[in-house]
Amino acid sequence: MQERHSNRYLYFEELSTTSREFYISYVRKFIDLTPQTRILEIGCGEGGNLLPFAENGCYVMGLDIKSEQIENAKNFFAKNNQKGSFICEDMVTAKPPASEEERFDIVLIHDVVEHIEWPYKDAFFEQVKRFMKTDAIVFFAFPAWQMPFGGHQQIAQGFASKFAWLHLLPLKLYTWFLRKSKENEECINELISIRKSKMPIEKFEKLYKSHNMQKMDCVYWFINPHYKQKFGLKPIKIISPLSSPPYIRNFYITSAWFVLKK
Repeated sequence: MQERHSNRYLYFEELSTTSREFYISYVRKFIDLTPQTRILEIGCGEGGNLLPFAENGCYVMGLDIKSEQIENAKNFFAKNNQKGSFICEDMVTAKPPASEEERFDIVLIHDVVEHIEWPYKDAFFEQVKRFMKTDAIVFFAFPAWQMPFGGHQQIAQGFASKFAWLHLLPLKLYTWFLRKSKENEECINELISIRKSKMPIEKFEKLYKSHNMQKMDCVYWFINPHYKQKFGLKPIKIISPLSSPPYIRNFYITSAWFVLKK
């Protein structure tokens, strides 16, 4: 397990830096950021992605199902002298805003959709739409399933965290390998859930189209922008010819960015 998974403020700072350097400029291509802009992040964790938007004067709200992370978000925002609203709630069952004014101009969904098991993805998409203003955008970012660490095995504490493409093993062999790595049951269950929730790009495209959402833009990354903070690597976008081959592209796209609208 890397230090960022135990030192939550370090992780918060890393996410904030990536958001400040990459997400702000990308989102501004589609919508202005003003004090009137309302931004919701689903699966916000400690709120690192939201901090730069708050610094730009936007109203920010974060939802997460983990109460400890919500408390961290409140404390970390206070430490940075920024305002934000953070609520511990499951997005699928959360009560949508009652009016257009209370809905959001931008919804951020960063490294979340690949954690939602398939029976619930449809309900999740419909719920997201209920939180969006008529002309709102939603920014999805997620790792393609077949990329080297698409199974999030880096969260393991044993030697399993070092093996690229480990998550592509047959389920029984994958589970055996995790047990041999001496992972605890909580970690094993989370990794198996992620395996069930896998999000290849082609399935994501079918999913948003089935919910009558339209693509405004997409960007595929060979080197995920967040790897600049994590590993000191220079982010690299995938050029057009390499972004097209279905299925094959999932093996080398470390992050897929989609901007959608209703």
